[in-house]
Amino acid sequence: MNEDYLDPKYAEGMPKMADSAIAVDLLLSIKTGIRYYAVTLTETANPELRNVLYNQMERAIDLHSEVTELMLEKGWLYPRDLGKQMELDWKAADMALAIGEMNLFPIDTDRLGTFATPNK
Repeated sequence: MNEDYLDPKYAEGMPKMADSAIAVDLLLSIKTGIRYYAVTLTETANPELRNVLYNQMERAIDLHSEVTELMLEKGWLYPRDLGKQMELDWKAADMALAIGEMNLFPIDTDRLGTFATPNK
């Protein structure tokens, strides 16, 4: 990983990585919501409320399917190939560690000359 993260040319590929991270976070949030709906359904006595909760849970399950299909199409998830999924997870972990080790607040932040700017 290049240490000059302030230079825009090194941001190539970041949107794709950000999209996959957002999709994984969304998928995990949906799964958590489904669990909460299931637990709440078992503790609710009001039939009308149970019906509302059940319908919400069904919509969450449908959304989970849609997000999973998107991730499969994009190559962000390999639930049927453990080797590929582990490789993807290791790559993500290595990237997270590399970002964590970056000097995010360098002493010299002068970028004069890096960008096309008029002479002063």
